Amino acid sequence: MVVLEIIKWLFAAISLIATLASLIKWDDWWIRIFDFPRIQIVVINFISILLFLGISFIVDLINILFLFLLFASLIYQGKKIFLYTPFAPKQVAKCTPESEGESICMLVCNVYTPNRNSEALISLVELHDPDLVLTLESDLWWEKQLAPIEKHLSHTVKVPLDNLYGMHLYSRLPLEDVQVLYIVKEDIPSIHAKVLTPDGQKINIHCLHPEPPSPSESETSTDRDAELLIVAKNVKSLKGPVMVFGDLNDVAWSRTTRLFQKISGLLDPRIGRGFYNTFHAKYPLLRWPLDHIFFSGHFLLKDLRVLPNMGSDHFPVLIRLALWPMKHAENKPQDEAEQNEKSWATEKIEKAEPNLKSI
Repeated sequence: MVVLEIIKWLFAAISLIATLASLIKWDDWWIRIFDFPRIQIVVINFISILLFLGISFIVDLINILFLFLLFASLIYQGKKIFLYTPFAPKQVAKCTPESEGESICMLVCNVYTPNRNSEALISLVELHDPDLVLTLESDLWWEKQLAPIEKHLSHTVKVPLDNLYGMHLYSRLPLEDVQVLYIVKEDIPSIHAKVLTPDGQKINIHCLHPEPPSPSESETSTDRDAELLIVAKNVKSLKGPVMVFGDLNDVAWSRTTRLFQKISGLLDPRIGRGFYNTFHAKYPLLRWPLDHIFFSGHFLLKDLRVLPNMGSDHFPVLIRLALWPMKHAENKPQDEAEQNEKSWATEKIEKAEPNLKSI
C-alpha cells in the first residue's frame, strides 16, 4: 500500500509538472521537451487518477484538489493528441479507384549517422520501390553505401556532413530548380526543388531537418521553430502541388507544428488515422512522431506506413499519394492562423536572426 501511495503521488507530480511546463511559452529546451511525450503523459495521468480513486480515497481538500487538477490535465493532454487518433475526422481523404490520379511514392528515413546497417535500408528501397527517397543524418559513408539505389533513383542531391545534419535526396523523377539552403544556421542544410512528373506536373518539395531543442544541440527551440515557420510562410503563396517532409525534430501536436500547418495550409495524413510514431525505435515506451510528410490539397492518400527498424533510432516512413492537378474537394481545409499566432511566428523568426527569410 505504501508503494502504491508513493507511485500515486509520483505519477500525479509528473502529470501536473509536465502539463504546467507545456503551457509555458518559453523556448528553453527543458520546457519544450514536455511537448513530446504527451501520449506517455496521458497514460501516466490516467493511472494516477485510478490510484487516487482506488487507494482508500478520503474526501478532503487536498485529494479533491489534486483529483480535479489531474482530470483537467488529462483533458488538456488528451485534447492535444486527439486529432491523431482514429476518432478524429480525417484531414486527407483516402484515394479510391474512382479518384485515382498520378501516383507518387516517397520514403523518408533518418539513418542515424553511427548506424552501419545500410543493407537494411537498401532492402526497404528495393521492396517498396519509391519514387523519392530522403535520408537524414547521412554522411559520406552513407552516400557511398547507398550508391546501388542510384540505378533506379538517378536524380540526386547530395549533402554529406559529419555533424548529424547531412541529407541526401534520391529521385526516379527529374528534379528542377534545385537549391541547398542554410536557412537559419550555416551548418544545417535543407533541400528545395521541383519534381517533374511523367504528366508534366511540377511538385514543389522542401526537405528539412532543423536543430532540436536539447542540452546537447540547442538550448532553445528558437532556431527549429524559425526554420519551420519561414518555410511555412514561403510555401503559402505557391499555387501548385507542395510537399514538405523530413525529420522536423518536433511532434505533430506541438504549437509550432500546428502553426506551421495553419500558415502553410498544408495537410497532415495522420490526422484521423493514428500517431505513426517514428522515434525512438529502440525504446517502445518512449515513442512519438518526429518524421513528417505534409502536403497541399492536390493529393489523396493511397498508403501511409511506418516501416521496420533498419538499425537507426528512427523508423523509416513510407507514403503513397495520388496527385491531382487541382486541389481535391474531399480533403478538409487547414484552419487559418489567427492574428496573434501570425505575430508570434514573426517574433520567433526575428529572434532567430536567420540567414534567409525567403526561399
